Amino acid sequence: MTLLIALILGFLAVRLMVASAVELSESKVLMRNNYRDRRVVTASGLLILAAVLFIEAGRSALGAFGLGIEPGENIARTLVLFCAFGFAMLGFIDDVLGGEDRGFRGHMRALRNGRVTTGLLKIGGGAALAFVLAAQPGFVTGKRLVADALLIALCANLGNLLDRAPGRVIKVALLAWIPLALIAGTGPVGVAVAPVIGAAAGMLPDDLREKSMLGDTGANLIGGVIGLMAVFTLGRGARTGVLIALIVLNLASEFISFSKIIEKVPPLRYLDRLGRDA
Repeated sequence: MTLLIALILGFLAVRLMVASAVELSESKVLMRNNYRDRRVVTASGLLILAAVLFIEAGRSALGAFGLGIEPGENIARTLVLFCAFGFAMLGFIDDVLGGEDRGFRGHMRALRNGRVTTGLLKIGGGAALAFVLAAQPGFVTGKRLVADALLIALCANLGNLLDRAPGRVIKVALLAWIPLALIAGTGPVGVAVAPVIGAAAGMLPDDLREKSMLGDTGANLIGGVIGLMAVFTLGRGARTGVLIALIVLNLASEFISFSKIIEKVPPLRYLDRLGRDA
């Protein structure tokens, strides 16, 4: 029941944020052209972050008065919140200040020309953040620490790579979360991540109807949290398998278009278009 309540709270909190964030929805600074060249406000992932922050503040306050877990007893909640903040802020910088350079190769070309792009800052900052998150009690060895940090960082980056069509990132995240949630159950990690997933699901209607875009802010946040959950939930062998898959997908994105592949595979195309405006 705790897990379900956390999901519902995340969903309701972000819907409240959407209803009240008039200034964000009208911000000219955040207006961007989407994949259909429509002007849409980006970085709506900020609303997910705000929703999770207020939920955690409420849980901490209630816990301090004996209603729920006492503050500090569930370190996973603190780490998930830190993960969400860190990856969201790195993505927000790219949303607001990012240029035309795209892909890892594009950022490296810019670096060779003496320019440090916001995208490269996002990648480097994400890697550093992932190391901090992975370096928790129980990391076992230095090699495992590097592998887990790479898993978190690549998962966050994959979120950015998938954010090329309305609803795609959230749908993929929900599908990835289900098996992880079944493993985590109602334990500390499952309960810590649930508000983020609930909030992401709450943004799905607006994302699908092209009322707003998650931007790198939201895609980075969601991907990073899913990666962190995988590290906390899966065994060593399973994490290694996930890491290999993430490496392959991230490398493949430099040479192929995920959107083109999705369009060519009927089940993927159906899922990708489900709920989207024609």
